Amino acid sequence: MTAVATLEPGKLPSYLDGNTVLNALPWAVIVLDGDNCVLSLNIAAENLLASSVAAAAGRSLTDWVPQDSPLLGMVAQSRASQSGLSDYDLEIESPRIGQIVVNVQIAPIPEVPGAVAVNLQERTIASKMHRQLSYRGAARSVSAMAAMLAHEVKNPLSGIRGAAQLLEQSVHGDEQILTRLICDETDRICALVDRMEVFSDERPIERTAVNIHEVLERCRRVAQNGFGRKATFIERYDPSLPAVLGNHDLLVQVFLNLIKNASEAVPEEGGEITLTTSYRHGMRVAVAGSRERVHLPLQVTVQDNGPGIPEELQANLFEPFVTTKTNGSGLGLAFVAKAVADHGGVIEVDSVPRRTILRLTLPIVDTPKPRRVRRRRDQPSAPETDSGGSTSI
Repeated sequence: MTAVATLEPGKLPSYLDGNTVLNALPWAVIVLDGDNCVLSLNIAAENLLASSVAAAAGRSLTDWVPQDSPLLGMVAQSRASQSGLSDYDLEIESPRIGQIVVNVQIAPIPEVPGAVAVNLQERTIASKMHRQLSYRGAARSVSAMAAMLAHEVKNPLSGIRGAAQLLEQSVHGDEQILTRLICDETDRICALVDRMEVFSDERPIERTAVNIHEVLERCRRVAQNGFGRKATFIERYDPSLPAVLGNHDLLVQVFLNLIKNASEAVPEEGGEITLTTSYRHGMRVAVAGSRERVHLPLQVTVQDNGPGIPEELQANLFEPFVTTKTNGSGLGLAFVAKAVADHGGVIEVDSVPRRTILRLTLPIVDTPKPRRVRRRRDQPSAPETDSGGSTSI
């Protein structure tokens, strides 16, 4: 029987230091000196600021937060009063970290004069999870609608089209134009139903190891030779990223949809589309129907400098038939939401004028660590081989 180590009450084990505890927290903890320069970050703060502790150390917090931000006012007040402060639903907006809403706790550190600890709890995490459930619910609604339309609409439409074709043989002139119109419109409706039938496929997708950069490169080439010819593409890739656990063809469709939307949004002159990949720590979500929790560390963003998405549409952007295009069907982003959900991933949108960002977080392929085989003391060593491969006795 394996002995279980007992810990003395009130004492931490020697291997458990303060940094280990801070890095385990899901909230960003930033330690500032008396000049508001960064002394330390935990992992959640590195993710929030998109900067490692080594790169951030010694830099002013104003590199990430505007000088007139209420956060800096709270830091100054806490430092002056030597007391803790809290605020809720504080909005922070800057080009580096985007627009976030946080709960803030600030406390002075008496052992270091002027130093304060800033704890930021991002409120958007809960709302992101709520939105993902809404997007998946919307996709399920489209699935049920697609199944109903295929049965209740396509069958009568085929009868209508057949009747119009028969009439076309016995009429002339303007009347023949009308019968042709009936055929064309029934074909258009059938094509729309066919597009919706993809939502009714509830089978698990086939997933393999996919190089996300090959997918993005293929989509970029397609865009630059077609619908995205007017835009300038900027690629910011992390070449060290592991493979995505996904379906190659579905991911190509997803990013073609997103890049096409971005291409249609950017201005004729000076349009830019930025594709970014990065590794993000700490995102874990539950898999529907099981107790498994999936780690989603790989993030891909598609950013454009178009006019932005109207605020009233952002909450329902991934629902079917919601679109900003004059002739759009509103099914493209609904398909994207379903495909991302089928991968077990998360999609979110952040849009202001001149900057719209769609972020996808996806699972990676788990590479099992090789097992170390321990040789018994009485087990002979393997025979050595010379350079020619022959065994030396």
